[in-house]
Amino acid sequence: EAQLVESGGGLVQPGGSLRLSCVASGFTFDDFVMSWVRQAPGKGPEWVSAINWNSAGTYYAESVKGRFIISRDNTKNTLYLQMTSLKSEDTAVYFCTKWKWSGWGDVFPSPRDACDAWGQGTLVTVSS
Repeated sequence: EAQLVESGGGLVQPGGSLRLSCVASGFTFDDFVMSWVRQAPGKGPEWVSAINWNSAGTYYAESVKGRFIISRDNTKNTLYLQMTSLKSEDTAVYFCTKWKWSGWGDVFPSPRDACDAWGQGTLVTVSS
């Protein structure tokens, strides 16, 4: 059974930085796309970023492009999200998710369609 454990969330001031980590176990990590999904209070889950199995392909939501960087270390079964220039609207619970597939096609799927395992989430609060 896939297990995903996130860490690195916390309280940060606007303009600050945080690095999230997700340690995976229970499956062959480098066989699958990994991603970050966030959910703000009162809102549905939304994509943040995704990375394919060999890091050759990445996806970023428009709202985070140029500020966030996703990466993975397949030797450590770990996914990362480096977040910089944080804004109040980035406040959310951030979930590490495992996809059903190793890559994506022309149409980027929804989190509900793509992800078959989710971590417990880590809270990121951006506030002064």
